[in-house]
Amino acid sequence: MQHTAEVSGWAVAGAIGMVVWMVVMWAGVAVLFLCLRKPLRPWMFQTGLAVVGLGVLAQLGHFQEHVAQVAYWVGHSNEPGWMTPWGTALANGFGQVDHMKPALGMEILHLVGNFHFLAGLAGVALITRHAVASRARRWGRMGVLMQGIHGLEHIALTVSVLFGAKAIGLSTWFGLLDAGPGLWTYRVWWHFFANVIGTTIFAMALYHLWRERAAIAAPYYAATTGKAATTTTADEAVPALT
Repeated sequence: MQHTAEVSGWAVAGAIGMVVWMVVMWAGVAVLFLCLRKPLRPWMFQTGLAVVGLGVLAQLGHFQEHVAQVAYWVGHSNEPGWMTPWGTALANGFGQVDHMKPALGMEILHLVGNFHFLAGLAGVALITRHAVASRARRWGRMGVLMQGIHGLEHIALTVSVLFGAKAIGLSTWFGLLDAGPGLWTYRVWWHFFANVIGTTIFAMALYHLWRERAAIAAPYYAATTGKAATTTTADEAVPALT
């Protein structure tokens, strides 16, 4: 998955847009992290939902890329890993960072995509902070841990390529696998299953976030309803839908 083709302005604009998207999401995460230590307000909950929503949209695009790669591999298992035309265009846009390293754009693309995903999971973990017994919080925190490890993998892959080495990470046996069908197959399926696991965790977190939305939202709206804000207990964190 190396990309050296001529790059359009749209590809560069798309790459920049993805970075802006990531920065906006992590700015929201930072605001929540700092402000949740203060009296809760409705805008905090709404900010958290916006971060989660952006994470959902980003992961839909990210996950379909890995599904497409696996689908292509089924019919072309001895060929290098494939990317969709839009994925290739974005990788080429990111590749403008250094024209001498053809694989760098693809590594940056997947790094940014994974940090979109991680921010969405962090949004779930943060807005459920005052619903300590909620299932959404458990799944969200599990996702942050799992996706955090996956994010470290992509940092390692990107940094190693940036400094001129082979891509080094768990998905490349730390650079020990030579280029060829073995490496291509292992890496395609490694990242596919990592995303299947992460996406499943995210889906479960979203499911319980929806079911428990009344209990999770209540502390944020307590000031406007005249009720004292409290931490939701195990009995109160039951699903809102029955």
